[in-house]
Amino acid sequence: MNKKQPQLSNAFQTFLNEAPQQAGAWLEMVQGLDKASALDKKTEELAYLAVLAAVKMESGIPFHVQSAKKAGASREEVISAILVGLPASGHKVIQVLPAAIDAYDAA
Repeated sequence: MNKKQPQLSNAFQTFLNEAPQQAGAWLEMVQGLDKASALDKKTEELAYLAVLAAVKMESGIPFHVQSAKKAGASREEVISAILVGLPASGHKVIQVLPAAIDAYDAA
């Protein structure tokens, strides 16, 4: 099986290319928060998918689905993470479900 690298959205790739100083500062902050987290990588990625779904940030879904899968998340866990916010956020979380499933199945 060919393991693909998680794909970055066009917007994020543009951010990295066009604003390297800001992107570097932002990435340092993200890495610091990652180190400070008490969550294991799989749980952290699944939680982040729930947040992305709640705010309808579909562009980040493929990257983080692939990261969750790499950390050992099953397809069912990814789907459950997307849908966990359904009671609080409403049906808008289902908007990212097709992108999540496509990303999981493609990886």
